[in-house]
Amino acid sequence: MAFNPEDILSVDRIVDLESTDKDAVLDQLIEVLATSPLVTSKVDLKDKIYERERSVSTGVGSGMAIPHVKISTIRNFVMAVGRSQKGFDFKSLDGAPTHIVVMIGCNTTQAQDFLKLLARVVSRLKHPAVQKRILEAKSPQEIRNIFIQPEGVLV
Repeated sequence: MAFNPEDILSVDRIVDLESTDKDAVLDQLIEVLATSPLVTSKVDLKDKIYERERSVSTGVGSGMAIPHVKISTIRNFVMAVGRSQKGFDFKSLDGAPTHIVVMIGCNTTQAQDFLKLLARVVSRLKHPAVQKRILEAKSPQEIRNIFIQPEGVLV
């Protein structure tokens, strides 16, 4: 099944992070992601996000973290984005501060498309100019536009 980035990320799931504590950031984004009708169990979402983080940090480095789950209680792809101007310690693999956190959820049947979405998010966010645009964006809509631009369009 193909996915349309415009269907995965809505402006009401793009937030400025209120905390610099990793668990509080995860909790905030879980709350945001759980507002989607595609998420049928916030408890399951939270349990699986924390289980994943205990096994290995999803702080991939270069200022970003991508906590993610594939669970049966999510009906289809859903995404939340949090940004932190100051940055915080997400226990990233490179030890650098994290500024952008993208939380992704999907159904267990969507593993192949999940890898495509994850690759798209990482390839977009690895560009410092794109991260700068996200951090300087004046609105959630502006941030959403950065994520849904076609593959070749980065700036």
